[in-house]
Formats: sequence, structure tokens, C-alpha cells
Amino acid sequence: MANQIVDEDRLYAAEDAQQILQIAIAQDIESGELSRGQLLEIASELGIAPGTLIQAEKEWQLRKQDMVDQHQFDRFRRERLGRGVMRFAIVALFLVGFKLLIGLWAWLLYLVLGPWALKLVWDAWNIFYPDESSYAQAFERWRRKQQLKQVANRFVRWLSGA
Repeated sequence: MANQIVDEDRLYAAEDAQQILQIAIAQDIESGELSRGQLLEIASELGIAPGTLIQAEKEWQLRKQDMVDQHQFDRFRRERLGRGVMRFAIVALFLVGFKLLIGLWAWLLYLVLGPWALKLVWDAWNIFYPDESSYAQAFERWRRKQQLKQVANRFVRWLSGA
């Protein structure tokens, strides 16, 4: 009994308590999914106001959409880098072949391919080892462009009567 009292007085950091509850809920729910009603019931048992839960749900949806957008942005950047590397390889092979056939000056190869290769290396570095502030700025620029495309597409559909 005394051991139980000591355990009940133990304090947990909010993050630790969240993780413990998350594990307990996951083990308690057989299907691995909760209905919204079950979520509201658990929240009320924990003393969480319904308004607080609704606000948390909205924030969770925004965070989830941000993660989806960031994955799309990362994929876009990697694909763009891959296209750039392929263009570079094609041009480099053509110029090297052209040099071998007609004796193009080697300095011309360095002049054309050198800066391009440096830019590709710089882009790869920024993609695989991003700086937080520059990543956030690039992500926001990309997101604004995507939103503008969506607005333009809706406008075109509206004009066409679809």
C-alpha cells in the first residue's frame, strides 16, 4: 500500500505523460483507430475541455498538412536536382565527344562545365544538408507558387464553366 502511494505521487513531464498515454491508448484500442466520439470521451476523462480538444485537432490537421507539403517540396527539389544532373551529363558527354572529334580547347570545357558543376554541387548540398532559415524561405516560396497555381487553375475552370 505504501509503495502504491509513492507511485501515485510520482511526477511526469508533460511530454513523458503524453508518450505513456499514447502507448496505453494504442495498446487498449484493438483496431488501432479511435472514433471522434472515443477521442472526446478520453479527453473528458482526462479533464480536457471539448473546445481545447477541437483546437488541438485543428492544429494537428495543420501540422499534418505541413508535413505533406514538406514531403512534396523535398521530392520536388530532389527531382529538380536529378534533372539538372542529367542535363549536365548529356551536355558534358556531348562536349567531351566534340573535343575528341575536332580538338575543342580544354579550357572551353572548364569554362562551360565548371560553373555548372559548382552550381549542381551547391544545390545538392542545400538539398541534403539544408540550413533551417534558407529551407524555410525556399519552402514558403514554393508553397506560395503552389497556392497561386491552384488559384489560377480554379479561375480557369470557372472561366471554362466546369
